[in-house]
Amino acid sequence: MTRLGQDFRYGLRQVRRSPSFALTALVTLALGIGANVVAFGVLNAVLLKPLDVPQPAGLYNVVHQQQGDDNQSYPDYVDFRSRNRTFSDMATYRLQAAGLSTGKATYKSWYYKVSGNYFDMLGVNALRGRFFHESDEHGPNSAPYIVLSEQFWRRNLGAAPNIAGSKVEINKHPFTVIGVAPKEFHGTDLFIWPDFWMPIVNGQDYEGTEFLSWRGNHNLWILGRLKPGATPQQATDDLGGIARTLAKQYPSTDDGLTARLVTPGLMGDQLGDPARSFLAGIMALALLVLLAACTNLASLFAARTADRGRELAIRIAVGSSRWHILRQLVTEAVLIAAVGGILGTGFSRSLLKALTQWEPIAGLPIRVTVNADARVYLMALLLSVASGIVFGLVPLRQVWKTSSAQLIKTGTTGTEVIRRFTFREVLLGIQIALCTLLVTASFVALRGMQRSLHAPLGFDPHGATLAVTDLHMGGYKDAEAVQVQKGMIDEVGQIPGVESVGTINETPLGTGGSSTLVYRQGTTDFRPSNSVFSTKYYSISPRYLSAAGTHLLMGRNFTSQDNDKAPKVVIVNERFARLMFGGVASAVGQRFTNGYKSCCEVVGVVENGKYDSLTEGPWAAMFYPFEQSPDSDTTLVVRSHMTEVEMAPKVARVLGQIDPSLPFGIQSWEDGLAFVLFPARVATACLGVMGFLAAMLAVTGVFGLAMYSVSKRIREFGIRVALGAQSAQVMRAALGRPLILLLSGSLAGLLLGALASQLLAQIVYEATPRDPVVFAGVTATMTLLGLLATWIPARRALQIDPAGLLREE
Repeated sequence: MTRLGQDFRYGLRQVRRSPSFALTALVTLALGIGANVVAFGVLNAVLLKPLDVPQPAGLYNVVHQQQGDDNQSYPDYVDFRSRNRTFSDMATYRLQAAGLSTGKATYKSWYYKVSGNYFDMLGVNALRGRFFHESDEHGPNSAPYIVLSEQFWRRNLGAAPNIAGSKVEINKHPFTVIGVAPKEFHGTDLFIWPDFWMPIVNGQDYEGTEFLSWRGNHNLWILGRLKPGATPQQATDDLGGIARTLAKQYPSTDDGLTARLVTPGLMGDQLGDPARSFLAGIMALALLVLLAACTNLASLFAARTADRGRELAIRIAVGSSRWHILRQLVTEAVLIAAVGGILGTGFSRSLLKALTQWEPIAGLPIRVTVNADARVYLMALLLSVASGIVFGLVPLRQVWKTSSAQLIKTGTTGTEVIRRFTFREVLLGIQIALCTLLVTASFVALRGMQRSLHAPLGFDPHGATLAVTDLHMGGYKDAEAVQVQKGMIDEVGQIPGVESVGTINETPLGTGGSSTLVYRQGTTDFRPSNSVFSTKYYSISPRYLSAAGTHLLMGRNFTSQDNDKAPKVVIVNERFARLMFGGVASAVGQRFTNGYKSCCEVVGVVENGKYDSLTEGPWAAMFYPFEQSPDSDTTLVVRSHMTEVEMAPKVARVLGQIDPSLPFGIQSWEDGLAFVLFPARVATACLGVMGFLAAMLAVTGVFGLAMYSVSKRIREFGIRVALGAQSAQVMRAALGRPLILLLSGSLAGLLLGALASQLLAQIVYEATPRDPVVFAGVTATMTLLGLLATWIPARRALQIDPAGLLREE
């Protein structure tokens, strides 16, 4: 320990004697370790850390076997809960929006409808008042209670201590606040922070949806806790048997019903699988960035050891062991790594804190909660120590092969320049390949984002303003929705500059959207297995297509004559027409049966579009006239030549005159795509940051190698110049190896970028490296980085003065 203390003090003196070296090493390490701590912090919070409930072990969501099919019906939930033998309890919940009025103000709020046993199953205790329980439910509308989140209670109600027992209105219906949830609790979805919770038995009457009794309405999540000793596979087999029994009992709705368990937190497989793959990829890239940082530091330490060759030789000559010298070098490296790790951890902690406060999508209760815990800090410590040992051992060969007599006499090792590539150069080549990979991925993501805004979406978001609301928040029932929507269309249509106005219940590529099965005309057996396909469906007003910029390919648009007394009609997209009728031209006038067993006539065909995500495959879609399919969910689409900044206040003023108590969210349609573009934007930002870090490290790595090569061969270059060598020959000798590494690493990185784009394509629309703009951008970037890295070494090589060198010798 005494010797280690001496080594530590000696290393500290050496670091103080070389402030530029120490600063370069600390910044390099802080960037590398900081990037890894941020990546691991997000990975830990999203995938590794269990749910923030008292007993998270054994909790699972019950989804279908088909990937992305995650919701269940309420009757199926009741049957799964009562018939299973492997779960100690099951709860159900769904997320939706409502207008919450306190009498003084009205807020558009997001909340969970949950079964009465939800809080009891999770083992959560109320911060204020109490939670509702299963014993509070006695049938539909029997539990008019809500539990507020701590954030909503504090932010909007001033943390009133007597909140329990106060009265509020939810969509114009009276409710009693009975409690406040604890601060850290926000449900079982990692990214969703609701404003309150309501018993699921309430509210189905004014929603117009009897989801408590309709077995075919799959819009609920099921969460269960396994019994002690039960395994997920046993539970899956048990629920699978129940599903097969239900399919026989209810063939018209539950035919093909399946069950599978997934870990809760990421809203099933639809978000879970891409998020897991992407986070794993980001973590791997962060580790590669750290490897690049260690490579740079290894080069710096190797060069510094060579520069200290005379000092090391003298120490060996006076009796110091090579092991002792190596131990001192490793101690010095670990010291720098520890300080760099502390700086990087502090920097990453600030980033994680800022990320936790970030609300990425306006109007949606989404927050990325990534508070660091002990595992994150332990990760930072391990990375710091490991990094110090890794680059501290790089000078091992130099120390062990040092010739003290030669070093004392000439100050160099006396060895010729090694013609084969050293391990340090191989690492630098890997680092350059990594840099090119990240630069390629960044360009691919940026180009994908650019294409996203100009892709064939089936509508034109440019020049359109959206006004979004739910008429339930104003106390309207679905049957009353059409008249209110007509009033909105008429009044907003009179605003100067408005070209077209229409309504749709849920915009494509929004946060909602529904699907249903369709059958050929004449079908009498409506089991799912007899359906032709599943299709998206929407409810639109007559002028919606022109307001949305959706092209009508065949047939006619809806008119005011397509009301609830007229025959059922629909407009379908091209994909629907080809699957059901074999083509667009033959679709108009044809009939089919929808999932509600109603026969519909096709009166028009529109272009295909995107409905759930930009990366999805072709979807069939159909559109009902809003008078034949009334829906309280209302999105007013206003097309105008004016900007959203000019149009929004005018639309808000007109809608406020129709119903001042009805909250609207008004934004441009481009901003309305924030939800669907969010994963791609996060991916682009992450890759951009990683690419920038890797580029900086690649520049310093190539610069270090080039400078080291020039400094160690300066005498050789002087002799060459004295013997008549031209500038080009000196440049080729000085920078040949760094440029070969730059070229070979860049080519390898381009190939790796092409492979990585396959994963990126799951998140970013049309992510492909086979784009001339991407290729040109990567080539230009790597060329610029090469010029930056070799400019100073090249100038030093060209400015060699042979006479001056000879005088020094």
